[in-house]
Amino acid sequence: MTSKIERRVKIKFRVRSKISGTAERPRMSVFRSNKQIYVQIINDLTGTTLVSASSLGMETCPKKEQAAKVGELAAKKALEAGITTVVFDRNGYLYHGRVKEVADAARNGGLKF
Repeated sequence: MTSKIERRVKIKFRVRSKISGTAERPRMSVFRSNKQIYVQIINDLTGTTLVSASSLGMETCPKKEQAAKVGELAAKKALEAGITTVVFDRNGYLYHGRVKEVADAARNGGLKF
């Protein structure tokens, strides 16, 4: 029997074998912990993080609102860095709840994926 974490890691590797970020279209990776949510925009060819945003310091509002704010912040930082299109990497999590809130907020912020 596999645990939740092992299952997510298997899904993560399956997804990551199909997508990767380039300089023109970097990968937007989402990490979700129990209390926080983190977003990184990564160029996989050079292995560098171009933009990052997190919910650290936003603990007073509900988690879905935190996720939406992080998505907007990541989109704003990406547009300032000249990034308009990304590849979305849900990192093995279901496209539901906080992960979906991040994606929708990033789209509303001006990113295309």
